[in-house]
Amino acid sequence: MPYNEVEILFVEDSSEDAMLTMRALKKSGFANKLYHVKDGAQALDFLYCRGDYALRNTKEKPKLILLDLKMPKISGFEVLEKIKSDPALKSIAVVILSSSKEDPDIQRCYALGANSYIAKPVESDNFFNAIKEIGLYWVILSQAPAL
Repeated sequence: MPYNEVEILFVEDSSEDAMLTMRALKKSGFANKLYHVKDGAQALDFLYCRGDYALRNTKEKPKLILLDLKMPKISGFEVLEKIKSDPALKSIAVVILSSSKEDPDIQRCYALGANSYIAKPVESDNFFNAIKEIGLYWVILSQAPAL
């Protein structure tokens, strides 16, 4: 997929959770503009056009980042903090998809600038509906400022 078509950057290290989420996005019609990376380091490389993504156009930004928190190399907290502290990236919507339902994690994410926080796994039908609604709202309906 050409990088300029990426509307959703999905950052998830669990292959099972990634498969469930990507299936939900595919059923909702959003999978064709989805790019999946497996850890925070890859997410930052993608966003900053480094390493394997060095040829990616720096002006092309995803509309939405679906971000897991507990990952190897660089945590979701660190990725979120980097995104929201960077003027070139901070307007990208970041939705946390985490297995943590701990209030300190939720509060920390919102303090760092997360746009939404969804605890996983949720009951399958509810999960599919939540992912569909996330795609509909953040990719189709929400208007972000020009980057």
